[in-house]
Amino acid sequence: MSRAKTKPDLIIEKWEELDCESVGAKEIIAIEEAVRERFGARAVDSPMVTARLLADEGAELRHSEIMSLYLNRAEEVPPHDAALRNLFDLSDLERTERSLKNAENLRRKLQKENDEHGLRRLREEAIEAKSKAKKSSKDEPVQAEAAEWITLWLQSPELFENWVKMRRASKNFKAAFGGK
Repeated sequence: MSRAKTKPDLIIEKWEELDCESVGAKEIIAIEEAVRERFGARAVDSPMVTARLLADEGAELRHSEIMSLYLNRAEEVPPHDAALRNLFDLSDLERTERSLKNAENLRRKLQKENDEHGLRRLREEAIEAKSKAKKSSKDEPVQAEAAEWITLWLQSPELFENWVKMRRASKNFKAAFGGK
């Protein structure tokens, strides 16, 4: 059982556990798996970032293997990955609305391209953003509202823009958020 509380500590701990002379692709993959298990897939950094951390700790790197691993993965990145990264900003309702409009534009584009993988990834990102908002919603009314907006967008994306206009005009919304 790992004692590490942070990702960098886990990376170093796993490297020490591997007890290897040098670090190459095999070691980076083993470290990434430990990070994935502990912190989730989104916490896994590029092989280059992990290698730099280990080099700073004194690891001898097998540079060509690490570079090959990095390049192989760069070729595998889906075309819309960059658009999906950090798509949802729920820090206030204006940014939430803008995020959902951007998500809807991307959804339409992916639908037009028949990109089922991209549509699935977009939905997963929205569900993850909604989950984070729900976790914060007890303390932050804006987060509760954001979670509601995402829920509606997930259920009926075509209706979202009109619905949010009506929601903002409602007495309940104005009582909760004023003129925001």
